[in-house]
Amino acid sequence: MNRILISRTDSIGDVALTLPMCQALRNKFPEAEIIFIGKNYTRPVVSCFNSIDAFWDIDELFNQPISNQLEQLKADCIIHVFPNKKLAFLAKKAKIPMRIGTSHRVFHIFTCNERPNFTRKKSTLHESQLNFHLLAPLGITEIPSFDELEKLVQFNAIETALPTCLPLSKDEVVILHPKSKGSALEWPLEKYMDLASRLVESGKTVCFTGTEQEGIQFRHLIPVHDRIIDSTGKLSLEQLIYFISQSNALLACSTGPYHIAGLSGIHAIGLFSMRRPIDPGRWRAIGPKAEFVVFDQSCQTCKKGTKCNCIENIAVSTVLEVIG
Repeated sequence: MNRILISRTDSIGDVALTLPMCQALRNKFPEAEIIFIGKNYTRPVVSCFNSIDAFWDIDELFNQPISNQLEQLKADCIIHVFPNKKLAFLAKKAKIPMRIGTSHRVFHIFTCNERPNFTRKKSTLHESQLNFHLLAPLGITEIPSFDELEKLVQFNAIETALPTCLPLSKDEVVILHPKSKGSALEWPLEKYMDLASRLVESGKTVCFTGTEQEGIQFRHLIPVHDRIIDSTGKLSLEQLIYFISQSNALLACSTGPYHIAGLSGIHAIGLFSMRRPIDPGRWRAIGPKAEFVVFDQSCQTCKKGTKCNCIENIAVSTVLEVIG
């Protein structure tokens, strides 16, 4: 294997949880060029991972003339971690010798010559572990334990300038990231605000993060205090990653910043429902200080797989105790 392409063209958290399989490939093929194909906004996450040689923006790839696309896709192997129909047909047209994709996509029958048969929705494995099924055709047949996943990620945030409004004292900074762009069940905003007030009473500095659109939804609720900072809409993803790495703790639901915090080695706390396939067994962050909080480990509604808002019942006092 001289060149391996890995395609994961979805969100920040999904990309973060693909990094362990990239390291497994680096360990197996130390001399190979490993290229990650993704959405451009996830590039800063991949840039913090040295085992990947290059990042290609999939939209930029598709915007090139077809002859350029086929030339660029010259490789020994492509792994479709997140199925993309257009890319799958393009990879076949480029005559990549080994084209790996799950058997659970009809178009892979026509585009992939290696189709591992596994299901994500009903599995009890973590998302990162599930990705390893796609490596079996390359001779990587062992699924690492969750603890082993941590050893497969060397994530180094890139230092960058931060807005002057942000605090500098690492030991006292707790980041609260209330929203998820609809990708996860969310804890009530009023509980985040109550938590922020209690944290500053205990001597912590609190910083709210999120996009400008997310900030519009809740910044009017943020308690007024000189140690409660609203940074929504003020940070690029590069700045957010670095700021997270320099903070003490982060609280969020199952969303990208939670996974970045876990990989950065800080105290990453995720708020979850126990309903599959959105439970912490599938989506908890990877990291030495990463943990999660649920309302009821044995929630019967969650066990039935039906809609459940038990995450809203997690007490502020419980979260405060976990943050410490």
